[in-house]
Amino acid sequence: MTTEKSTGNLLSDALTQVSSLVRNEVDLARAEINENLNQAAVALGMIVGAVVVFLTALNVLSAAVVAGLTEAGIPGGWSALIVGVIFAVIGYGMLKKGTNDLKLSSLAPTRTAKNVKRDANAVKETYND
Repeated sequence: MTTEKSTGNLLSDALTQVSSLVRNEVDLARAEINENLNQAAVALGMIVGAVVVFLTALNVLSAAVVAGLTEAGIPGGWSALIVGVIFAVIGYGMLKKGTNDLKLSSLAPTRTAKNVKRDANAVKETYND
């Protein structure tokens, strides 16, 4: 009888520990996801800010550069095209940076995944011994 009670206690302790471990890992995953979402919000704010700055700069600088190129002897249409292409390349670079910062892989809870793998290996080693 004492053997059965001891085995039951061991099983109960193991289940309690596994339950606690799962709760801790879920809490860690939530915290890590919240942290990653905050970083994504900052990145999104940077994109919005970049768009506002980009549009303002585009309006002011493009008019000034087009006027300057026209005065230098380049026809107005060609001047506008040259300036438009340059600003489009700059805007594309800013957009690419912002979207790279928002990739789903950067939002994944990588630390939690590592901890779960480590814990699973520890449990396997404990029960294999």
